[in-house]
Amino acid sequence: MNGARDDDRTDAEGTRSVPATDFPPGPADVPGRAAADAAGDGGTDADETPDPPGWLRNVVLFLGGQTVSLFGSMLVQYAVFWYLTITYQSGLVMTLAAVFGFLPQAVVSIFGGVWADRHNRKYLIMGADAAIALSTLALALVMMAGYDAVWLIFATMAIRSAGAGIQMPAVSALIPQIVPTRNLIRVNGINGSIQSAMALLAPAAAGALYAWASAASGGTAASLIPIFFIDVVTAVIGVGILSLIPVSTIRRAADTQTGYFADLVDGVRYIAHHAFVRWLLVLFAIIFLLTVAPSNLTPLMLVRSFPAGEAQNVVNLAVLEVAFSIGMVLGGILVASFFAKRSRVGLIVVSSLVFGILSIGLGLSPNVWVFFGFMFLVGLAVPFFSTPSMTLLQETVEPERQGRVFGFVGIVMAVAMPVGMVVFGPLADIMPIEVLLIAAGLLTFVVVGLAVWLPAGQRAIAAARRASEVTDHDPAAAAAVVEAEMHGKDA
Repeated sequence: MNGARDDDRTDAEGTRSVPATDFPPGPADVPGRAAADAAGDGGTDADETPDPPGWLRNVVLFLGGQTVSLFGSMLVQYAVFWYLTITYQSGLVMTLAAVFGFLPQAVVSIFGGVWADRHNRKYLIMGADAAIALSTLALALVMMAGYDAVWLIFATMAIRSAGAGIQMPAVSALIPQIVPTRNLIRVNGINGSIQSAMALLAPAAAGALYAWASAASGGTAASLIPIFFIDVVTAVIGVGILSLIPVSTIRRAADTQTGYFADLVDGVRYIAHHAFVRWLLVLFAIIFLLTVAPSNLTPLMLVRSFPAGEAQNVVNLAVLEVAFSIGMVLGGILVASFFAKRSRVGLIVVSSLVFGILSIGLGLSPNVWVFFGFMFLVGLAVPFFSTPSMTLLQETVEPERQGRVFGFVGIVMAVAMPVGMVVFGPLADIMPIEVLLIAAGLLTFVVVGLAVWLPAGQRAIAAARRASEVTDHDPAAAAAVVEAEMHGKDA
């Protein structure tokens, strides 16, 4: 990911590229829309406009490099979470893990979106990846010296989270620079499937590595050290591959007349006055809070409600993640293959209702195999929510503001998780997790019903439908159409 001067020269000529992050769940690691302005004149139909030269090569390079890097990050994510779950079996510890793992991302994302709009997004991603790898290497060395206090793990999680706060908006905003508009949702779905496939391989590999290291170290925190070193190596490979991709700067900081704070205020004002984006982010936040936070307790429910001994618990935790990841792989394939032309808002609403049903199903699971089955279905539903959500934002937000908007998406995701866990985590220590899952599912029905029934939701559905009619011709026009529809004006 560090670029040469020749790359910079190519960047200036308009060739562009793409990245990805550690999180999400369904992650914001999706490639998107190409620069329509670089593809031809505005009056040409999208189907006749030639694709930007080299866009496919850049996407392939990006997906390859980021897949390697993501694999190492996932190994760390799973292993650390399993270590905390098995060692402490505490809702409070899970809450602290969520706070340290997501709250720093929320704080940094406030500025990360502005940076993504003012600086070269490629170098922001490279710097964040490098900082995350260095913090992980430092923790591994400290543990080798015999220090393994849990606060060291939390501190490293906080640093990794802060790096994601820089990386996530830069990734999401850079993606639309390379993929032709008409291929946006398909590439999003394909990228989601690739990352889901890694999410299928990573828990199996993490389970094997962690079980081996745990047996060798007696189940102490030292079990994590080999996995930390693997993460560092994969990060170096990912950074190296990204350095081969030319990326232009949308708007150079030296050319702007406003300061960082003014850009930040402009981003807040934009979202506050953009009725469609505001509606989508509010729905996104509530669903994230009601679905992701309770789901974060499913590993804890697994070891409590279906205990099988320490060794088998590791296997069961790996199976749980593999079931979820298989579902995500299939879901991503389905979105890319059969649902690319479907209503974006329709997919979001239906998948949200499905999340509510599956949350109740998880809470009512009579045995571990039914529990695994419901987790598979949850994974299957994720791409039907995450892919159209990111695609809608990429299609309806002006390129020069996408960094800030996706920065706020990162804030929404990063805040929703710890806020949800602050509620659900302590409750998990005084009542069955099953009850919490059922309650979250019922609340999801209420939220989605209100979101669709209220006038703002009805206008959002109509706006998304109208935008789909013009997006392939002019991405900028889609934003105007959506805004006009949301405010009842003639487009």
